[in-house]
Amino acid sequence: MELDFGPEVREFRDEIRTWLHEHLVGEFAEYRGVGGPTDGAAWDVRLAWDRELAAGNWLGVGWPREHGGRGLGLLEEIVFEYEYARANAPYRATGNALDLLGPMLISVGDEEQKKRFLPPILSVEEFWGQGFSEPGAGSDLASVRTCAERDGDEWVLNGQKVWTSFGMHADWLYVLARTDPDSERHHGLSMLIVPADQPGVEIRAIRNLAGQEEFAEVFLSDARTSADFVVGGVGQGWRTAMVTLGIERGSTLLPQQFTFEREAEALLERARGRGLAGDTMLRERVVEAWMTVRIMRLTNLRTVGELVVGRTPGAQSATAKLYASTGHQRLGHVAMELAGPAGQVVGPDYELDGTQRSFLLSLAETIYGGSSEIQRNIIGEKVLGLPKDPRP
Repeated sequence: MELDFGPEVREFRDEIRTWLHEHLVGEFAEYRGVGGPTDGAAWDVRLAWDRELAAGNWLGVGWPREHGGRGLGLLEEIVFEYEYARANAPYRATGNALDLLGPMLISVGDEEQKKRFLPPILSVEEFWGQGFSEPGAGSDLASVRTCAERDGDEWVLNGQKVWTSFGMHADWLYVLARTDPDSERHHGLSMLIVPADQPGVEIRAIRNLAGQEEFAEVFLSDARTSADFVVGGVGQGWRTAMVTLGIERGSTLLPQQFTFEREAEALLERARGRGLAGDTMLRERVVEAWMTVRIMRLTNLRTVGELVVGRTPGAQSATAKLYASTGHQRLGHVAMELAGPAGQVVGPDYELDGTQRSFLLSLAETIYGGSSEIQRNIIGEKVLGLPKDPRP
């Protein structure tokens, strides 16, 4: 990818490059590119790397200075993420709290909540799990059934959450719960901060196709939390949740884009090594996979460009997730086909190579973050202006 915003940010860019060159060494360099939003590989190394970033004041570059950040703008955030991805640094273990919870607290949290919870996020001392999805409320988040009842100076929670990324490491959970028992859909919900280390919270790891345990399900049985730990106000949980889900901006596109481009280049190298002169159909699929990644690049750069000049991103921002997840799956299928029988063989203790791991993990990309079915509905209704899907 080519990204140059001119002389006003080149000094900042050079500062990032220099720091990464000096600190992405030793064990950190051995684990370049390890991990991902659904990949818990090398957790301890990534944790140590996050603390290295914290010591260099590189966590929360866009957070206000009064909350421990650098107080920089979106342009600098994008440049930081671009250079970080370009260096192929380990995926940050604290991404959930840094990219979602922290900005949510800064936006709608009260002053006491900010003082209590923001510093340990930046210093990598406390970890967070998101309690949104439930067995009956995944893409349809408004169907949340986990309930919270006021009991004096505390809230008492009962229910179940699922697909909590890296929930096994969580010290705290931010939970969307129904605080009005007579409410329906997105009304009567509240966002509560809940300590994970208590008898009423049970966290069970979920093993994925790649043999990893990055997801967890959370059972709340009379779990308790302070009455003050409601973010955004009682009954305002839906608004708070939408603030959280709307935080992921153009800067988050870049690490994923670099990953896809590296996989596409590896695919081409494998295709050249195998020789596909006599397999026209497979050659076409390889070229199509490479073209798909190039289109992703142009789409992402277009979105970043619009954000930088202060415009609301166009229709491509609504289609990007659907296009990227389905395109990445196709790329993985072609890579596995090129690998041939060797692609079906794993190492000791179910050890996977990079191609196998990427292929298996990509199968979930059309589900998490908004399933493809829901994405198509959004595109049809919001972008194309088609009639709304019938609802019971």
